Amino acid sequence: MAYKARLKEFDSVLSQNVINITILKSLTFHGIPDDQGKRALCWKLLLNYLPLEREKWTDFLEEKRKLYKQFIDEMIVMPGENEANGDVTFGDHPLSINPDSQWSTYFKDNEVLLQIDKDVRRLCPDISFFQQPTDFPCEEIVNSNEVKRLHTRVQRRVLNCANVERKGLGITKIALLVKKANEDYAPMAEGKEAHWEVVERILFLYAKMNPGQGYVQGMNEIIGPIYHAFASDPDISFREFAEADSFFCFTNLMSEIRDFFIKSLDETDHGINKMMSRMLTQLKNNDLDVWLRFQQMDLKPQYYSFRWITLLLSQEFPLPDVLRIWDSLFSDENRFSFLIYVCCAMIVILRNQLLEGDFSSNIKLLQNFPPMDVQIILSKAVELSRKKF
Repeated sequence: MAYKARLKEFDSVLSQNVINITILKSLTFHGIPDDQGKRALCWKLLLNYLPLEREKWTDFLEEKRKLYKQFIDEMIVMPGENEANGDVTFGDHPLSINPDSQWSTYFKDNEVLLQIDKDVRRLCPDISFFQQPTDFPCEEIVNSNEVKRLHTRVQRRVLNCANVERKGLGITKIALLVKKANEDYAPMAEGKEAHWEVVERILFLYAKMNPGQGYVQGMNEIIGPIYHAFASDPDISFREFAEADSFFCFTNLMSEIRDFFIKSLDETDHGINKMMSRMLTQLKNNDLDVWLRFQQMDLKPQYYSFRWITLLLSQEFPLPDVLRIWDSLFSDENRFSFLIYVCCAMIVILRNQLLEGDFSSNIKLLQNFPPMDVQIILSKAVELSRKKF
C-alpha cells in the first residue's frame, strides 16, 4: 500500500504543468520507483535537462535530438568519403601535414577511441544488458560505411600496430591481438548495435566536443547507469532516443563533477583532494576512533575514497544499488555534499572490522566493500548529515 501511495505522489508532482523541483527532490531523495519509467524522467529533470514546464518538453526534446543527430553526422567522419577528385594530391590525404586535415584529426581521434573502446567493453560485466542489441541502432552508422562503426576503427588500428610493431610474428599472433581487443564484448552483426557500442559513441562525441578535457578513464562508469536507466524506459517514445538524451544528461553531470577528472583542479573547492579532505573531517567528527586508527596506519583516503568520490560509488555496488544511490545524489540540494556523508557512512558501518584489522586487511575491505542492503548505508548517511557539531 505504501508503494502505491508513493507512486501516486510521484504521479501528482510529475503531472503538474510546471514541475515543483523542490517537492520532486524531496521525493526522489528517498528513492525513485523502478517501474513506469519514473527514474528516467526524474533524472532528466534532476540533471537539468528537461525544462520544468511540461508544455515545452516536446519541442525541446525534438530540438535536442535533432542536434545530437547533427553531431553524429559532423563528427564521426571517415576521411576521403567526400573527396571529389580521385587524385589525393589535390585534396586531403593520410600524409598531409595540414593541421586542418581530416586525416590528421582521424588519427588523433583514434588515440582517444582506443581507450574508450577498451573501457566500454568492460562496462558492468555482472549484467548482460550492455552486450545485448539495442532496439534502436543508429541508422546513420550501421547502414553506412563500416568504418564509421567505432569498434571497427579500433580493430583496424590494432591490426596496423601489429603489422608495424610486431613484424615477423605471423598472422596467428596478429589475430590473437584482435581477439584480445574483442574478447569482452563482441560487436553486433551489420545492421545491429550492442548497447556498449552506443555508449562508446556517446563518450567519443563527448571527448570531441570537450577537447580541453577530452576522455578520462572512468567516465564510462558515469555514463553507464544513466544510459541503462534511459534505455530501459518502458515508454518507447523515450527509449528510442536514449542515446541522445543520455549524451546531454551526461554532459550536464560532467559539468558538475569535471573537477574530479582534471588533475590540475585537484585542489579547487570541488576538486577531488578537497572532497577527500571533507570526508576525513566528517569521519573525525563522527568516529574519532576510526579516524585515529587510520592516522596511526597512515591509511590515506587516496587509497580507497578517490575511486568512491570520482566515480560516484558506481564501482562499489551492483548497478541496482548504484541507481538507488544516485537517486539521492542527484536530489541533493548541495551536490555533492550527500556523497561525502555516504562515503563516511560506509566507513562507520565497518568500524569494528576496521579497528581490529591491520593495514592490508583494511585496504582490502575498503576497496572491496562487502555486500549489504544499500538502504542501511543511506540511512546512516542521512543520520550523519543531520548531526550538529
